[in-house]
Amino acid sequence: MLAQLSPAIRQYLLVTGNYWAFTLTDGALRMLVVLHFHQLGYSALEVAMLFLFYEFFGVVTNLFGGWLGARWGLNRTMNIGLGIQIVALAMLLVPASMLTVLWVMAAQALSGIAKDLNKMSAKSTIKLLVPDEQQSQLYKWVAILTGSKNTLKGVGFFLGGLLLTLIGFQGAVLAMSVMLTLVWIASLIFLGKESGKAKFKPKFKEILSKSRPINILSVARFLLFGARDVWFVVALPVFLASQLDWNHWQVGSFLALWVIGYGVVQSVAPRFTRSQKIAPNRQAVIWGALLTLSPLILAISLWQQLPVAASIMLGLGVFGVLFAINSSLHSYLIVSYSRADGVSLDVGFYYMANAAGRLLGTILSGWIYQQYGLAACLLISCALVLASTVAINRLPARSGRA
Repeated sequence: MLAQLSPAIRQYLLVTGNYWAFTLTDGALRMLVVLHFHQLGYSALEVAMLFLFYEFFGVVTNLFGGWLGARWGLNRTMNIGLGIQIVALAMLLVPASMLTVLWVMAAQALSGIAKDLNKMSAKSTIKLLVPDEQQSQLYKWVAILTGSKNTLKGVGFFLGGLLLTLIGFQGAVLAMSVMLTLVWIASLIFLGKESGKAKFKPKFKEILSKSRPINILSVARFLLFGARDVWFVVALPVFLASQLDWNHWQVGSFLALWVIGYGVVQSVAPRFTRSQKIAPNRQAVIWGALLTLSPLILAISLWQQLPVAASIMLGLGVFGVLFAINSSLHSYLIVSYSRADGVSLDVGFYYMANAAGRLLGTILSGWIYQQYGLAACLLISCALVLASTVAINRLPARSGRA
């Protein structure tokens, strides 16, 4: 059956399959670490700090990964990412006495490198498989890849908790290592050998040499993901556990369901933004303005002491839908505006900004919540979304419609 498909479709399926397999282990590993260290008595804030290196090295990887992808080819950077994730999992197979905080942070650093190599390679490859004049098809493929990734990350949260319950921490890590190794071997054999290698050999200084649209999109992405993580990563889980007395499984399941729903909306985002009359960059401004209101209204509801649990669930649901559409539009725009030759340079730089936004959000989330509470985190989120929308408003139009 696969033989009957076009080469572009076969490569798309291979890239997507790699991305899906990696994402499952990434989500499951995050939940395994959270639950395992929570059982050891670490606070929610201390557990969140275990992922600080994960986010920091994501910034570094995206900065250099795009350059490597342009020189070596995207198939190699994707396979290197899979290989590094296997090493990160293997590091957690040591005896329990060796699972110190620094050791786990080091493993998470490798996992952060692997994740962003894999993501940069997958997103860049899509650009090369779709002719430039088929912008609608490009948007659909990017939306499906991005949305399915987040859906599977939520499934990975469930998978991590289930495996921990059934076969324990080391058994779960071993099972994921074996599965990912099989995917890695298949990828080494079947993935296109020259995919994404630039015709020119980009110089190292070109990492930071970007066009105005790429810089605008990168600033907007940095602010957008900082706006999400400033209240979602640390503040929200701690608030649900400490203020609403939810147990750990309730918190984990609720966040997993949110991520799954968020991914589903991302996958179908083109249905909400298929207008032929409004250019994609203008639509991004409209949807960004709508998103700005979401955390503001939720902050006001908490300040007015409306029913807290209902406000959080409804507010988070609305925020998730609007954020998913914004994220999907932004993901399409960066692939669309990137140059075809050396696309990984532009996409890598862009996702460096994405990772930097997550890092900023993670740090602010713990500090702002600890000092001023959840409502303050939501107000900071509102300000960051507003700034992101102002930035995207400066994006020049390009030919083609989503």
